[in-house]
Amino acid sequence: MPQEPAAQALTRDAARAVSRVLELLDIPLERVRATADPAPVSTSQLQLLCLVDRDDGIRMRALGQLLDTAPSSVSRLCDRLQTMGLLERRPCPHSRREVVLRLTGAGKSHLEAVRTQRETALLHVIGSLPSTERRALAKGLTALHTALCAAADTKARS
Repeated sequence: MPQEPAAQALTRDAARAVSRVLELLDIPLERVRATADPAPVSTSQLQLLCLVDRDDGIRMRALGQLLDTAPSSVSRLCDRLQTMGLLERRPCPHSRREVVLRLTGAGKSHLEAVRTQRETALLHVIGSLPSTERRALAKGLTALHTALCAAADTKARS
C-alpha cells in the first residue's frame, strides 16, 4: 500500500535522521570494536557474530543471505572467527549438506563486552537528553529494531 506524500516525506526525514546519527556513531563505536577483548574483530566479523547471536544455529546459507555476501566470503569470516574461538560450526540436524553456526562461550563473552562498551560510550550523550526525549528515543529505537529484525527474518526466509 503506497504512502501518502506527507507520510513519504516523514519517512524520508526519519531515514535521513537515522543516517546522520549512524555517521556520528561510526567513530566512537569503531573505536570500541577495535579495542574489544580478546582480540579486535572486523566490522564484518562483528556483524556475523551479532546475527549468529540473534539466531542461534543459523545456517550458513541464511547468514550469507542476511549479509548479502557470497558463500565463500561467509566461510572465510567463519574460519577466522572459529580460529579465534568465537564461533563453532556444527552439522545441521536436518541436512547433512548444511552447517549451522553457534557462538562459543568466548564468542558470547566477546559480544557482551562489545555491547557493554558501546552502551558505556553512549550513556553520557543519551544521559544529557531530557527524560521525555530519552523515553521517545528508546521507544523509537525499539520500534526501529523490531522493523529491522522483521526485515532480516523476511530476507533470511527468501
